[in-house]
Amino acid sequence: MGANNGKQCGSDVMGADELVSEPTGKGSSSISSDVSSSTDHTPTKAQKNAATSEDSDLSMRTLSTPSPALIFPQNSHSFQNGRGSSTSSSSITGETVAMVHSPPPTRLTHPLIQLASKHQKEQANIDRLPDHSMIQIFSFLPTNQLCRCARVCRRWYNLAWDPRLWRTICLTGETINVDRALKVLTRRLCQDTPNVCLMLETVIVSGCRRLTDRGLYTIAQCCPELRKLEVSGCYNISNEAVFDVVSLCPNLEHLDVSGCSKVTCISLTREASIKLSPLHGKQISIRYLDMTDCFVLEDEGLHTIAAHCTQLTHLYLRRCVRITDEGLRYLMIYCTSIKELSVSDCRFVSDFGMREIAKLESRLRYLSIAHCGRITDVGIRYIAKYCSKLRYLNARGCEGITDHGAEYLAKNCTKLKSLDIGKCPLVSDTGLEFLALNCFNLKRLSLKSCESITGQGLQIVAANCFDLQMLNVQDCDVSVDALRFVKRHCKRCIIEHTNPAFF
Repeated sequence: MGANNGKQCGSDVMGADELVSEPTGKGSSSISSDVSSSTDHTPTKAQKNAATSEDSDLSMRTLSTPSPALIFPQNSHSFQNGRGSSTSSSSITGETVAMVHSPPPTRLTHPLIQLASKHQKEQANIDRLPDHSMIQIFSFLPTNQLCRCARVCRRWYNLAWDPRLWRTICLTGETINVDRALKVLTRRLCQDTPNVCLMLETVIVSGCRRLTDRGLYTIAQCCPELRKLEVSGCYNISNEAVFDVVSLCPNLEHLDVSGCSKVTCISLTREASIKLSPLHGKQISIRYLDMTDCFVLEDEGLHTIAAHCTQLTHLYLRRCVRITDEGLRYLMIYCTSIKELSVSDCRFVSDFGMREIAKLESRLRYLSIAHCGRITDVGIRYIAKYCSKLRYLNARGCEGITDHGAEYLAKNCTKLKSLDIGKCPLVSDTGLEFLALNCFNLKRLSLKSCESITGQGLQIVAANCFDLQMLNVQDCDVSVDALRFVKRHCKRCIIEHTNPAFF
């Protein structure tokens, strides 16, 4: 089922043929619970006196075996009753909602439809596939397509809701009423195990700007086995909702709250902290945490995160502009297993912060300090001296780095594979020579806008780093001959340049 974990779905989660819009106002008629989608080619019967309801939960409770059809656009098709007349809502809202439908019927009563169905069955070779093969095919479908398949026939309905296919839910799109969609899906997945979805491990709702604390609370209540949650760009969620998730989902290891500007901390709720024994240490099992663009995150919040998330191995704090060296000091006290760290665009981080990061020693493999203007050769020296197994360094825009910093890196971090020192005007051919003669494993090198770099330095790099796969020399004063020399010696290298004479 690993294939299902990579599900992706676009903002158009359901087609117009399967969708209904929720009526509003007391004068609107609700859709009967036994109405099927028009794509089933099944005649449906509308109740003569349809009950009036503004709460979709009422219509959900009238179903014996619900099946969610997600995401309903503003314009929806009307349904046909058994007599051929159409029934539709008198008013339709523009909001996107989630509704629940009953499974498709197994028998078709109309003679003409039975004849057509018989002809289709003779042509549908896919129906001859065994269940395990169908489930394998379904495992490659995104969430929205899987819901559509559940509307085809009863067999597909049962197969599409096989618990093994629902280890991942992925919903994206700005117009999705994701709170309602999560409620409907989790309710259906809890059918066999009341109140909990034991199989659901991954929820991805990135970019769903209508997600609120209510949707996260639904996840926290129903998904105790959750391991991965991505809510990037959902700026309406707050600290309290995140606290609920990390407190009620003890197995959560991957959390992406990038772009959630209201999130200032990651911690357990007060109730969860009281219940935990002292031996537990009130810790959270998160290993991967992305808080990019959480602008209001401060040193005190980072202190709380570090104290609770001591198992962190991947931490991204890009553009958390209020973080200082003091916050990094807190981080290194508690989180000693960090392998990847990004503090790009944290303008208050300086060489003192680099001294703290250097305490990670050989465990650090990835470091991004791009556009941290207060970092100089002194900070680079700390990193080079103690983090000898560093593989990736992004120091773009650190204008205080010179050839001496490049020399420290080259002589101590000989296993570097990717280096970005673009927009470092004080790095020249001398620094490149140190890198070329010591870092033979370089695969990616960015020198964009390095004004002191010439073709001579590039030739030295090409003559020693044969495995180079990407070279960025945009806005550098290098000749066409030098670029051709690089291409001749590094056969697989892709060169990004701004020289119109070289192609």
